[in-house]
Amino acid sequence: MTPVLILAAGAVWEPVALGILERAPGLVVLRRCVDVDDLAAAASAGQAEAAVVAMDAPGLDVRIVDLLRHHGVRIVGVLPAASGAQDAARSAAGRAGIGRVVAEDDLATLPVVVVAPDPPSPGMIGPASMQTPGAEPSGGLAAGLAAGRLIVVWGPAGAPGRSTVAAAVAAAVAHRSRPVLLVDADPYGGAIAPQLGILDEVSGLLAASRTGLGPAARLLGSHLAVLTGLPRPDRWTEIRAGVLTELLRQAQQVGEVVVDTGFSLEEPIDPTARVGRNQLTLEALEAADELLVVGSADPVGLGRLARGLVDLGERLPGAAVRVVVNRMRPGLGWNESDIAGMVTGLVRPVGLHFLPEDRVAVDKALVLGRTLTEAAPESPLAKAIATVAGQMLPDVGSTDTEPVRRRATRRRAGRARRR
Repeated sequence: MTPVLILAAGAVWEPVALGILERAPGLVVLRRCVDVDDLAAAASAGQAEAAVVAMDAPGLDVRIVDLLRHHGVRIVGVLPAASGAQDAARSAAGRAGIGRVVAEDDLATLPVVVVAPDPPSPGMIGPASMQTPGAEPSGGLAAGLAAGRLIVVWGPAGAPGRSTVAAAVAAAVAHRSRPVLLVDADPYGGAIAPQLGILDEVSGLLAASRTGLGPAARLLGSHLAVLTGLPRPDRWTEIRAGVLTELLRQAQQVGEVVVDTGFSLEEPIDPTARVGRNQLTLEALEAADELLVVGSADPVGLGRLARGLVDLGERLPGAAVRVVVNRMRPGLGWNESDIAGMVTGLVRPVGLHFLPEDRVAVDKALVLGRTLTEAAPESPLAKAIATVAGQMLPDVGSTDTEPVRRRATRRRAGRARRR
C-alpha cells in the first residue's frame, strides 16, 4: 500500500480527491493535513510515500518541498481548473520544484500520477530527466536522436542585457514545445534566479557540479527548466575545470540548452593556476553550437561590442556567431544599416538582430518574476526575441551530428596553436 497525505487548504476538490484515492487499489489516505506545518510534521514521521497538495496552500514553498523530498515523499500539485489561474499555478509549481501536477478537472488521473515513477516524460526536460556527470544517457533524445542545440549567450562588459536575452530566448524555445534547459554560468554571480523569481537558497550550478543535473534543475513549466547560478561571485572556485562542459553535454541529450555567461574572456595570469575565474565562460563558449553575442545600441555599448567581437574572433576563429543589438531606439541618431555596416566589417555573423527598447515589458517581467513570454507575450521585445529563437532552432531534417566534445576539442587545439 502507498500511504498518501493530502493538503487541500479548504479547496472544493478535496472530497472528490479523497473518494478517488480511497477507491484506488494500492493507495490509502494516511492523513488530511490542515496546513503546511501539519504536512511537514506528517512527512517527517517517515510513513508517507506521497502527498497531494493544493498549489495555493499558504506557505507552500521550496523549503517545504525539499523537506518532503528529504523524507522520500513524492509531491503532486493540484492546479485550479480556470486556464488563467492554472498557468500561474503551473509556473508556481515549477518554481517550488514540483514536477507532478494534476488539474482540478482531471482528478481521475490522480492515482496514476501519485504512483508513477520519475523517468523523463517525452518532450519535458526537468530534474528526473537529467543525467549525472559521466553517466550514460538513456531514453528520449539519448536513444539515438540528434542532440539538442547548445546556444551560448555572451556579451562584453557593461550589462548589455545578456541575462534578459538568455532567459527570453529559452522561454521562446520552450513556447515552441521544445524541451530546454536555461543555465546560469556567469562566474561573477547569477542573475537568472532573481529575474525569474526563483528562491535560490541552493545554487543549481553548485548542486549539479556535485550530484548531477537530476536534483539540481528547477522546472518552470512543462518544457522549461533552469539551473540557477552562483549565489555569490566568490564561489566560482567550487566548480572544477571541465565540470560545466560535461553537464552541458549531458543536458543536450534531453533537449536544447541556453547558457548565460560572464563577460570576460581573460585566462589566468598565473600559468600554474588550476582554474581561472572565467573558466565557466570559456568552457561554455568552446562547447557552443552557436554564439549569441549581445551588445547595447548606445555609443559606449557599440564600442564595447566592436572590441568584444574582435576578441571573440581571435579566441574562437570560425565560430558561428549571431549578433543581437539590444535596446534600439530612435533617439540614438543612427539606424540599423549603420550598425550592420560596423558589425559586418568585424565579423561575418550567421544573423544580425535588433531588439527594441521595451522597458515596460522588461519591468513587468521582473516585477512578476516571469519570463517575457509569460509576462508580455505581445510586447515588441518578446516578439523580436521569438524571431531570434525561431532562426536558431535546428531544422527538422538537420544532419549536423558532429559531437559537441569534438567541436570543443578542435577549438581548444586552435587556441593552443595560436599560443
